[in-house]
Amino acid sequence: MSSLNLNVDVNQNGDIKKADTLDDIDDIDFSKLLEKPRPLNIERLRSLDERSLTELSGSPQLRNADNASRVHDHADYVASPSVGRRSGFNTPRSVHGFESHPMVGEAWDALRRSMVYFRGQPVGTIAAVDNSEEKLNYDQVFVRDFVPSALAFLMNGEPDIVRNFLLKTLRLQSWEKKIDRFQLGEGVMPASFKVFHDPVRNHETLIADFGESAIGRVAPVDSGFWWIILLRAYTKSTGDSSLADMPECQKGIRLILSLCLSEGFDTFPTLLCADGCCMIDRRMGVYGYPIEIQALFFMALRCALLVLKHDGEGKEMVEQIVKRLHALSYHMRSYFWLDLKQLNDIYRYKTEEYSHTAVNKFNVIPDSLPEWIFDFMPSHGGFFIGNVSPARMDFRWFALGNCIAILSSMATPEQSTAIMDLIESRWEELVGEMPLKVCYPAIESHEWRIVTGCDPKNTRWSYHNGGSWPVLLWLLTAACIKTGRPQIARRAIEVAEARLHKDNWPEYYDGKLGRYVGKQSRKCQTWSIAGYLVAKMMLEDPSHVGMVALEEDKQMKPVMRRSNSWTC
Repeated sequence: MSSLNLNVDVNQNGDIKKADTLDDIDDIDFSKLLEKPRPLNIERLRSLDERSLTELSGSPQLRNADNASRVHDHADYVASPSVGRRSGFNTPRSVHGFESHPMVGEAWDALRRSMVYFRGQPVGTIAAVDNSEEKLNYDQVFVRDFVPSALAFLMNGEPDIVRNFLLKTLRLQSWEKKIDRFQLGEGVMPASFKVFHDPVRNHETLIADFGESAIGRVAPVDSGFWWIILLRAYTKSTGDSSLADMPECQKGIRLILSLCLSEGFDTFPTLLCADGCCMIDRRMGVYGYPIEIQALFFMALRCALLVLKHDGEGKEMVEQIVKRLHALSYHMRSYFWLDLKQLNDIYRYKTEEYSHTAVNKFNVIPDSLPEWIFDFMPSHGGFFIGNVSPARMDFRWFALGNCIAILSSMATPEQSTAIMDLIESRWEELVGEMPLKVCYPAIESHEWRIVTGCDPKNTRWSYHNGGSWPVLLWLLTAACIKTGRPQIARRAIEVAEARLHKDNWPEYYDGKLGRYVGKQSRKCQTWSIAGYLVAKMMLEDPSHVGMVALEEDKQMKPVMRRSNSWTC
């Protein structure tokens, strides 16, 4: 492990200037998604399946009674426009006049201690401020880890650090990227970077990791998607499109998506990935077409439509995006979705079907269905399963992929409701004593040896193998608010508040119920802190959800039959 030191100055109180610029369609109508960002004005919280994000900015419309009944007990949820307003750390009381939880101030203190400066400007937050353990790469700024920190700063009216981060990582994208003698694609974004201070020359430089130092040497497929999503969130929050309009940003978006939209031997619109290419960055059997990557891909494509210019090269890219979105939404809603009726259909599948009329299109063998799924699946509820590929279905629940499916509207309104129903029905399994299970269930015994290669960090109910990750609280909260179910998020936050600060903000928890601080969990984990703050601020002001939620595109007709969990 390198002994390079970060130049972190948490006492800089001077004015920080903005970062300089870099180096001184088919028949679907997406035009309604391309409007410039503007402040949200939510009169009262209702499901974003009832009121679109565009509608939240304008006049209300009457909705049907069955959707309204979902949120009848939240009519007192009032929010005001959030642009430019600071909350939490900088105000002793929330905008609604309720006392802030004492954890909020402590969380802001901890978040600010994690800030990284480069040549006098804040450029990110390190993964963890835990001096009791060997640093490894926890002293670096990770792209995926910084997202909840960035959202917290945006919601608190502090966009400069986010702008600087976006610009610095964009510059790193242009670096030559090699692992041994192989050169990575031009559009690959770094997994992380750190600041190196040369005391002799009194000079600072950035050092990036594109996967060449990572465990398993896997490039981060999700980094580019998170970058695009964060760029759109910045634009939406600030109302400032000048950053996204920069030629360098436009080129960066095109380079990222060119890696994904290029033609090849694929017969599916989903992305084929290696194990360890996302948040689950170790061998966990997510190779193939993992739900986390597909959902992030879908959301990044939709966000790109909002920030790409529709002239020259941008117009050609937009046409490719529209075609891919149409195919991807069909594929995911049709083949990755599982509810009781679909489970029963798979249970009765015939095999070895040959022709375009085959029902069992992936030739899944019914005997491969795991026993746990029959008891886990509730009568009302459903979710997107972990992976679908020829003769293989991974039926595990993955929290991040399902939450992003809701926020991006990859899930239909009915599917989004069913996912929330599942979380409520299986609260002990998915939330337990610390939200939220990164995946469920854990793999163990012989399967664990085969799938993980006997990974001592991913033992059953630990780390990525069924561990409980507090950072997922912000994604759960955003999904709950979007579906008009904030009471679920409020309950989960109360569970977390009972222990999270007392345990000094661990990275993850172990055990079937998430009862124990993880055996190798870092303390003062930055995204655990930021995830909690973002969740609290979104409940305080639901208009913040507009940064990370996209309304359903009505032109993308759902191809699924009615879910078994759909009710009139």
